[in-house]
Amino acid sequence: MLKFLPLLFFLSSCTLGPGNFQSEHSTDLGSRTIRRIAVLPTSSAPSGEVKGGEKDAATILNNLLYNTISALPQWQIVSDREVREVLGMLPQVSESGRARRVGEMVFADAVLTGRLLRYRERVGEEWGIKSPASVAFVLELWDVRRGDLIWSGRFDETQKPLSQNLFAIGEFTQRGGRWLTAEELALEGVRKAVNQLHQALYRGAT
Repeated sequence: MLKFLPLLFFLSSCTLGPGNFQSEHSTDLGSRTIRRIAVLPTSSAPSGEVKGGEKDAATILNNLLYNTISALPQWQIVSDREVREVLGMLPQVSESGRARRVGEMVFADAVLTGRLLRYRERVGEEWGIKSPASVAFVLELWDVRRGDLIWSGRFDETQKPLSQNLFAIGEFTQRGGRWLTAEELALEGVRKAVNQLHQALYRGAT
């Protein structure tokens, strides 16, 4: 069974944007051979606030994650179909145990898991809202061979007007001053997380 590493082992930390994304990784991450990665279907935390409207929020996040990861070079992503076929053969086990077993069965070096903590759709239109979109999720990367947690990232944002968060002026400009949908906000978070993970794994690689 996989076990969480002691917090002392997570000595590197990276924060992107106005504090809405944070990540930690093991100090030897760059020296590990992580090329083939399996992505498990995103789950919703039992205590989370998930209101995804007509679409299933966890499925939305999972699709955004898989498509974003697949677009980057240097790693090989196990097909979603292959992962789901393997999952169908496994008994009910803990998330960590399931991650390792799936990784072994699809010959992956690492397995990426995701938990959706909050997914609240905006109420209103892009130029005027009653309530903003709000998204929070956690991603974790597990080393299949060693059985340890080697990277984790958390995105958490409830969109606010610039007058309430002057540190977010860069993102405010990129967004064109619009109020995003929950899916658009989730995509921003996924891109930050995936790009940071990719950089941590392959920094300096050619």
